[in-house]
Amino acid sequence: MHKELLFKKSVYAISELPTDTLPEVVLCGRSNVGKSSFINSFYGKKNLAKVSSDPGKTRSLNFYEIDKSYYVVDLPGFGYAKIGLVERKRWGKLIEDYFRAAKSIALIFHFIDSRHEPMQSDIDLYNMISFYHLPYFIILSKADKLNQSQIASAKKMVSKYFPDFNFGTNLFFYSILSGKWKREIEKQLYCQLDQVKFNSKVANKPG
Repeated sequence: MHKELLFKKSVYAISELPTDTLPEVVLCGRSNVGKSSFINSFYGKKNLAKVSSDPGKTRSLNFYEIDKSYYVVDLPGFGYAKIGLVERKRWGKLIEDYFRAAKSIALIFHFIDSRHEPMQSDIDLYNMISFYHLPYFIILSKADKLNQSQIASAKKMVSKYFPDFNFGTNLFFYSILSGKWKREIEKQLYCQLDQVKFNSKVANKPG
């Protein structure tokens, strides 16, 4: 059970990033893929993150502090056509600049709607994250809308696009309604955070 969950700040420019060194768990994906709903469901606090029925509402890097231990960073969604091209390019630059500049990223969650095939923008995001050699999980969201045969089909579909990802290790479904698959994600998340903290202690050890 998490004891202290709070919204920390919105960042519109790289110069505004937090100056502390807490590990950062980054959420990214297409607009309306369910990142804000995931935050509220996964951490068990309603309205921790604002959920809108209108895609494209997140226009900044939103930092949430979890138990004074690490940040969850919600990135702007991409691919929403009704947002102007100039604004979409600004978001894209902000995200790439963040990936390039950030020193404390412990893990990235790339959300893909489990009901649909990945789009070119999902492939582009995968290539960007891989280029910067950042640790990376895929979360197939909205799994509560699938029956068992559709879940099996979604597994085959995503494996076609991302053959290097394995279910239960770095590829997961998630249901915001039931919290199903939360335990599996949580286990891998905290293993990664523990490894980051261990590496930090070793790097800062005198001598």
